[in-house]
Amino acid sequence: MSILEVTNLTVKLPDGADRPFAIEDVTLKVEKGQILCIVGESGSGKSVTAFSVMGLADRRALTPVSGTIKLDGEDILDIDDARLRKLRGEKMSMIFQEPMTALNPVLRVGDQISEMLEIHTDLTRSQRKTRVIEAMTDVRLPDPEKMYRSYPHQLSGGQRQRIMIAMALTLEPQLLIADEPTTALDVTTQAQILKLIKDIQRRKGMGVMFITHDFGVVAEIADHVAVMKHGRIVEQGSVAEVLGAPKDPYTQKLIAAVPSMIPPEREVATGQIALETDDLVKTYGQAGLLGQGRVVKAVREVDLTVRRGETLGIVGESGSGKSTVARCIMRLVDPTSGEVLINGENIASLREGQLRSHRRDIQIVFQDPYRSLNPRRTVGQSIVEGPVNFGLSMNEAKARAAELMQVVGLSPDALERFPHQFSGGQRQRICIARALAMEPMILIADEAVSALDVSVQAQVLDLLDDVRKRFDLAMLFITHDLRVAAQICDRIMVMNKGEVVESGFTSTVYANPQHDYTRALLAAAPGQIGPAA
Repeated sequence: MSILEVTNLTVKLPDGADRPFAIEDVTLKVEKGQILCIVGESGSGKSVTAFSVMGLADRRALTPVSGTIKLDGEDILDIDDARLRKLRGEKMSMIFQEPMTALNPVLRVGDQISEMLEIHTDLTRSQRKTRVIEAMTDVRLPDPEKMYRSYPHQLSGGQRQRIMIAMALTLEPQLLIADEPTTALDVTTQAQILKLIKDIQRRKGMGVMFITHDFGVVAEIADHVAVMKHGRIVEQGSVAEVLGAPKDPYTQKLIAAVPSMIPPEREVATGQIALETDDLVKTYGQAGLLGQGRVVKAVREVDLTVRRGETLGIVGESGSGKSTVARCIMRLVDPTSGEVLINGENIASLREGQLRSHRRDIQIVFQDPYRSLNPRRTVGQSIVEGPVNFGLSMNEAKARAAELMQVVGLSPDALERFPHQFSGGQRQRICIARALAMEPMILIADEAVSALDVSVQAQVLDLLDDVRKRFDLAMLFITHDLRVAAQICDRIMVMNKGEVVESGFTSTVYANPQHDYTRALLAAAPGQIGPAA
């Protein structure tokens, strides 16, 4: 029995857009007790499809011009706003990608879930609280009574996402729409959320529409798959059909771009040591007058070595200390103790004035390229700024910028454009060019590909590997994605709660992990797919 039937749906984009339709002639259905995964890259139309079903798309900008969306036989496109609001929550609910922006920061999470019940039911205040506690228990949240009184900022990313799931399931809808709900989560938290969604779906017999760009997630959770490209469904079928024998070249390309968990053979680096840390410690907070202040040891006695021409990966969950290590090495934060050696010189205790000459030696590429670039400056201005500040003439800096744009696969003509005029993958290439403009010895990539589509991710990984070889860089690659780490890292260091629990050559650690935490991370990587997986 179909809970949702979308038939020949076409949604028009505003005049002047890059294509006439956001989605075109889309036909799909979600059966009771089935998980349909809609997969595709950014701009493929998968989220527009989901928002159209929920009635959340702005019809002034995204105008349905043909087709039907039938929820339990009722056409969503033919009902008024009052009826649509009633259906949301009672018959269909949605989990969004980023729970921190979906939750109200000034309301306790229990009250936010209770609000759904207040709008859609006649339950008393105490009955609503009982139902909310039950929903929190259902999604495996610890200590629901305490959690009820917590604010969003007091919870971890995984806990916030569980709150969103509890909110979506409180009224036991027939259809659950999940829009990239695990993209920003650690691999272990992602595995827990996927298992949770599947368990609840089976227990309650719901239909689920799951939006993702990750074929590993598709392999883990889907019954049926629809692949979208440029607003059209190019292929759909059972998960075994689509993943086992993809027919459309686009589907084949996406699946081929999924990084394998098997590390390729890589030559052992023999270059000079560019970066070392010795007993690196970073502690936040301090003891109070009675010794009761909160002290967090974010990094505990970390030792690492990176040679020229080598990539060292640091993997671990959020809060493991991996990004804090990078910030201490960059001297964006001051280490509490220990040494940071650049070409043998300890920079850990240098004052800002003394650090200036070392700043060009270490450059970093951050996770979000849009926030890393000044939106009011052309990308050319952003790239030349550093070299000019360090004494290069403007003409030389511009010539270097044009050369580096070609290195990262972009046209030098694009230097006069602004960040918003580029795609996410292109912006990340620009950030790499900006880092290389300083001619560094050491490049730090801090979750530099985690926000990118799988095919764009593969291109940026190839680019990072290419510039490492071309410029003989020592690269520190920070990630929570073990597939990505397998493909790019010569050696790997696993961190948990500020400590290095295991390290070694990537192929050795993946083939024979020694620590329980490493084994847990590797086991949590979603769906093994692809010929080399």
